Parts: sequence; C-alpha cells; structure tokens
Amino acid sequence: MSTEYTSAIKRFCSVYKSPKKGEMYIYLDRSKGLASFPENLKAAFGEPEHVLDMVLTPEKKLARVEATKVLEEIASKGFYLQMPPAENNEIVGEYNLPKDTLNG
Repeated sequence: MSTEYTSAIKRFCSVYKSPKKGEMYIYLDRSKGLASFPENLKAAFGEPEHVLDMVLTPEKKLARVEATKVLEEIASKGFYLQMPPAENNEIVGEYNLPKDTLNG
C-alpha cells in the first residue's frame, strides 16, 4: 500500500481564503506551501488564511468546481484560484422563468 499523497491522480492540498474578498480561495500543493503562491496575486488576495488540508482526488466532490480542474491547474500553474460567485446582477443574459403553475 502506497503512502504517497501526491501523484498524477491525487494531491495533498492546502486551501487558503482571502481576507480581502469573501469566498475567494487558493488551492496549493501542501508540500510546496505558500512558496507556490504567485507574487502578482498577493496584493489582490491579501495575506492567505489557512482553511484546511485535504487529499484531493478526481472523485472528490467540491462545492464550485470539478476536482479534476483543480488538480490540472495545480499541476500546470502551481495553484488553483477559486473566485467568488458572480452577483446575480453581474451575470449577463441570465433569465429567470416567471413563477406560475408550470414553473413553480
């Protein structure tokens, strides 16, 4: 049985939140820590606040993104930046169905 937590299909990640922007998170390879945090993001992101560590696999369910996307971006860029959700008024072309007997 392997005890390796970083490979092509799984990675031991640390997740940090931004103190400046609610619901903005950065995922990093835990073994590299904040060393892989891009300098050019630090001003906008602020001082990262550690949230959790986890073993991320393609099957892992995440709230806003597919785990495979996070794994791919960490492998290629060294990090994955999760932006806050867009406000309803910022979404162009959003259409809400009117409430009626067919649409609840």
